[in-house]
Amino acid sequence: MPADDAIKNHAAERRLFFLRTLVAGGVLCLLVCVLVSRVMYLQVLRHGYYETRSQDNRMRVQVMPPVRGLIYDRNGVLLADNLPAYRLEIVPEQVDDLDATLDRLGRIVEIRQADRDRFRDRVAKTPRFRGVPIRLNLSQREVARFEVNRGNFPGVEIRAGLTRHYPLGRVAAHLVGYVGGITARDLSLVDDKRYRGSNHIGKSGVEYSYESRLHGYPGSRVVETNASGRSLRELEMHRPTAGESLYLTIDARLQSAAYEALGDNDGAVVAIDPETGGLLAMVSKPSYDPDLFVDGISHSNYKRLISDPHKPLFNRALQGQYPPGSTVKPVMALAGLETASIEPQKKVWCPGYITLPGSDHHYRDWKRSGHGWVDMREALYRSSDVYFYKLALKLGIDNIHRYGAMFGLGEVTGVDLPRENSGIMPSRAWKHGSRNLPWYPGETLNTVIGQGFMTATPLQLAQMTSLIAERGHSFKPHVLRAWKDPASGRINDTVPTPLEPIELKDRRHWQVVIEGMQQVITAPRGTAHHYVGQNLDYSIAGKSGSAQVAGLAQHQAAPDIEDVQRQLRDHALFIAFSPIDQPKIAVAVLVEHGGGGSSVAGPIARKVIDAFRSQPPVLQASARSPR
Repeated sequence: MPADDAIKNHAAERRLFFLRTLVAGGVLCLLVCVLVSRVMYLQVLRHGYYETRSQDNRMRVQVMPPVRGLIYDRNGVLLADNLPAYRLEIVPEQVDDLDATLDRLGRIVEIRQADRDRFRDRVAKTPRFRGVPIRLNLSQREVARFEVNRGNFPGVEIRAGLTRHYPLGRVAAHLVGYVGGITARDLSLVDDKRYRGSNHIGKSGVEYSYESRLHGYPGSRVVETNASGRSLRELEMHRPTAGESLYLTIDARLQSAAYEALGDNDGAVVAIDPETGGLLAMVSKPSYDPDLFVDGISHSNYKRLISDPHKPLFNRALQGQYPPGSTVKPVMALAGLETASIEPQKKVWCPGYITLPGSDHHYRDWKRSGHGWVDMREALYRSSDVYFYKLALKLGIDNIHRYGAMFGLGEVTGVDLPRENSGIMPSRAWKHGSRNLPWYPGETLNTVIGQGFMTATPLQLAQMTSLIAERGHSFKPHVLRAWKDPASGRINDTVPTPLEPIELKDRRHWQVVIEGMQQVITAPRGTAHHYVGQNLDYSIAGKSGSAQVAGLAQHQAAPDIEDVQRQLRDHALFIAFSPIDQPKIAVAVLVEHGGGGSSVAGPIARKVIDAFRSQPPVLQASARSPR
């Protein structure tokens, strides 16, 4: 028997083999269980998550912002346009280190400190998932250089889009307004889904008032991408819906003429079509370049605008509240006739001042020597203050307030533009509520000549003039004339909103007042005859006003205008309408610290009406195709 067979233990070897097989089988089963569990986890439990991740790596949904509607004047002249532009955007949440990314980007395209400052400001006001532009209007060369290095800048994209442009610039800035970058506050006030992919929103003027019409609705497209994020092909697309294009009542040529007519003065011009209430022109000066705001105004430009003592951002036509001066005398004359406080032929002695019983305070006429005996028409065209002082004593503040309010003073007109102010048509209740003081008789005298507490906006004065021109009939002032449906291409005209007419007890009273206003221009002693009435070949009615800014001592003589500092001179005002029988235009002019209403504001009104009469016939919006 061999020695090896003597020592081999077959039973032990079988147990060892069985044990090893059992361990190996156990390990194998364990591994299979782990593998199956992992497969179950990935394929069943996390199927949705990893499918989405996979689709994200392969496909990308891109929001397509809508094209903003254009804005035209009544004749089809562009007031707000869209221009093609490339912009460089960064999505903050997709960038780990913004500063480092900006530094590296600066080696590819030009990025100034102003761009960085504006970008930082907009990042702070924009949701982090939205793209924020760092550079606008990139050149083709800059676009090509970025595309070569695109892979090094995750979260940075070049967007081909449109940017807003305002062809009339400063001339219509306060009226048309401007668009600017969307802030978090803006998004809180609108439908966020509608603004996906958009960077601009209306901030002022028509751009703000009609934002919902102009903006449109976004679309989207699904694209297949490679590992570096580059688009390979388009899989699906939903086109955006463009915003509606608007046609305004404004005449661009008249708007430019009014802007030029104001010259270097600070002030406003408002012209209204009395037959519809449509604004023909609305100018506030000084003005600003609205293009500066479109893609984010720089800090230095904004600081320059807000620190300008002439306040170019202030819309004087809508927000400026000025004493209307003698421009309200036609309304006060109507109040006197309607309340039977005076007859139109009644002569009143004007010695140059008036005193109240129990007081030696002199309420002076603008003409210190007085006008002598004047009736209502003469009191209007010579602008006698004393005549209206005496009328005020018969009317009382209650009637003065009632008739002023009937002509819209002290109330917003409701024009379809933002941030309109109401002015003040004072009354006993107003003074008690705002000052907690009683009404004094001397304040009634100041009110009847448009001074004291009374203030009005140039738009209100234009609307008041329109009411007189149309003998009590008027429409709510508006600037939208029509809009174009982007789907059908149909142009829809707006319907003017008529206001409650002013019904006088005797319609002949309109004629008395209008004759007095006509003689302001035509009578040799009319206050505006020399400045407005020369070489006229059409009919016009008007009224001048000079609103006192600085008071004089009781016995102080009025100084020459040239000896008064500019900021202490009276505000110059003038209202007018033409032609008298079938009015087509009503105008209000304000010149801050201009001095005389007739000599300074009157010629501006004349230039505006001359320009209106010389313009070609108005085209219907629906008769003209914009492009």
